[in-house]
Amino acid sequence: MHFIQPDKHTRRAFLRRSAQLAFTGAALPTALNLAAIGEAAAFNATDYKALVCVFLFGGNDYANTVVTYDDESYDRYSLIRGGGAGRTAGGIALGRDALVPTLLTPSTPLPNGRQYALHPSMTGLANLFNTGKAGVMLNVGPLVVPLTRTNYRSGNRTLYPLPPKLFSHNDQQSVWQSSSPEGSTVGWGGNLGDLVLSNNANSNSLFTCMSVTGNTVFLSGDSALSYQVSTSGAVKINSIASNVYSSAAVKAAMAQITQRASSHVLENEYNRITARAIGAESSITAGLATADAADSTASPNPNFASFSPTVLSGNSLASQLKMVARLIAARGSLGTKRQVFFVSLGGFDMHDGLLGGHTNQLGRLSLAMTAFQESMVKLGMADQVTAFTASDFGRTLSSNGDGSDHGWGSHHLIVGGAVNGTAATQGRFYGSAPPVSVGDSTTEPNDQWHVGQGRLLPSTSVDQYAATLARWFGVEDNELAGILPNLRNFGGTDYPTNLGFMA
Repeated sequence: MHFIQPDKHTRRAFLRRSAQLAFTGAALPTALNLAAIGEAAAFNATDYKALVCVFLFGGNDYANTVVTYDDESYDRYSLIRGGGAGRTAGGIALGRDALVPTLLTPSTPLPNGRQYALHPSMTGLANLFNTGKAGVMLNVGPLVVPLTRTNYRSGNRTLYPLPPKLFSHNDQQSVWQSSSPEGSTVGWGGNLGDLVLSNNANSNSLFTCMSVTGNTVFLSGDSALSYQVSTSGAVKINSIASNVYSSAAVKAAMAQITQRASSHVLENEYNRITARAIGAESSITAGLATADAADSTASPNPNFASFSPTVLSGNSLASQLKMVARLIAARGSLGTKRQVFFVSLGGFDMHDGLLGGHTNQLGRLSLAMTAFQESMVKLGMADQVTAFTASDFGRTLSSNGDGSDHGWGSHHLIVGGAVNGTAATQGRFYGSAPPVSVGDSTTEPNDQWHVGQGRLLPSTSVDQYAATLARWFGVEDNELAGILPNLRNFGGTDYPTNLGFMA
């Protein structure tokens, strides 16, 4: 127990220790059992809220996603990325004229006349920003403690520790999701799930953390599990759902064998979990059917009409987000008050073919997230659901010829009716706009936000980003340290733990 560290005395820490003692069962002292009940009931939501993590696997190129636009910054960007004469496209630089339709007009202008536009294929997301339903988080990434380039290059890793295994895909994907490298078993989405499990209907707490894109550490908690569905619905156990070798008798035998009570402890536990999976599949299937039936009567404006065949065609992210929308529509049937979802889009490791490949992927991202937001509006859930992007890392500003290499900090998007507050008519930028630079310490000694080749050193940590989302979700300040282990290293004016992008 942490008797002299008050920040360790959190509901989440108590639940973790209780889980570790669970094997003692009824032998636990009555006082401890009563305390556990009180702790578990402390999160008492009466409304519904959901967070949706949209992970861009491969490391998204920040500089061609949120593109610097003002004259001075654009000209530096174009020079570094090999742009053509007259501010035309060239190398891996986008032409400036192509950015006019996606120019971002924030409610609060950036200092020093800085301007940004989204990639030309992201017209839907640009419109959400310009109508106050999206925000841009500038230069965010994993940090253990606040750092500058001077700190980074000091070599003093005791005073200035770095996130583990920088620039490694698998490790940085895990660090973003869990604050630890590959092999981590608990993510901050799962940590959120641990806190809210008791707030969802008893048998359906399994639906607190849901993935539509396979296994992910982000949704794994000490108690919360990552429940996986496909874009078609709940995943069935084939040998129980369908005939085996065309035999109904074999199917029935399999159902009996895998669900009956057993005197063998391990076999009984396996069968108990199998029965739970079958029950969960039935609940999901019934809930989705109810949501779809309601959608069919929502004419002439069906809730999911924004996911048109054009949007869904060749767009796995759109298919995943449509399933999330259907699950949110089924929240009443499923008995959920708080949910965390995980969806993803791959293909962002663009060491070559950046201009063409990035256009395709960002176009899919924009179509999918815009359709999802429109669906939330029709469901009347726009203010209760927030989607946000994440990725392994950003990429270098400098070109390797036809693409960019692994980086660190990046720009990300937050989308939903609660972003910026419901009264906002224009979006806002959060964090600090970094200079357009390759980070040469000889020619640019005052640039503290690049560590070579235009790799951004994050000026905002993932923990700060996540803490802002968690507070909106309903987590209290004294619970945050148990969810985000590095958050205690941040605070004050320069590194606030509430970045202000949520109402």
